[in-house]
Amino acid sequence: MRFPFLKSFVLLAGVLAGGGFSMSIAAAQTSSPTTASGHADHLLADDHSWNGTPYEHYPTTRPMLSMIRLTIPAHSALPWHVHPYPNAGYVLEGTLTIEDRQSGKKRTFHQGEAFAESVNDVHRGVTGDSQTVLLLTYAGSPGKPTSIPLPGQQKEY
Repeated sequence: MRFPFLKSFVLLAGVLAGGGFSMSIAAAQTSSPTTASGHADHLLADDHSWNGTPYEHYPTTRPMLSMIRLTIPAHSALPWHVHPYPNAGYVLEGTLTIEDRQSGKKRTFHQGEAFAESVNDVHRGVTGDSQTVLLLTYAGSPGKPTSIPLPGQQKEY
């Protein structure tokens, strides 16, 4: 507190005024926070990826969760790649069109939308007229990559 005498003055004023004021200050300083539940916006709950491929299992090794914020420039396509583990994405900014190389399926996700990524399906993300910022969460294993580029392709990140 910048003026230590101020607390003493407030307490003294409360005592002189009948004690009610100092009691409320003392009570406020010793009370516990109210227990309350948080509000959850459920963004995604899927047992299959955006292209309809079901998830089969989690890794049998020790799990490792990881989360990255990925920024992709406007008018860009990520290299073709696969993910060996289940993962989910959330579009913080911009849009992302995910393309499945084998089936040709495409789906566009906009700011505020979540998506379940494919496992072991070759795909890439393509941005629109502005940069895209994603929050990506992976359920992987320690020391193993979360994204694997196809031969001859750059890394996704």
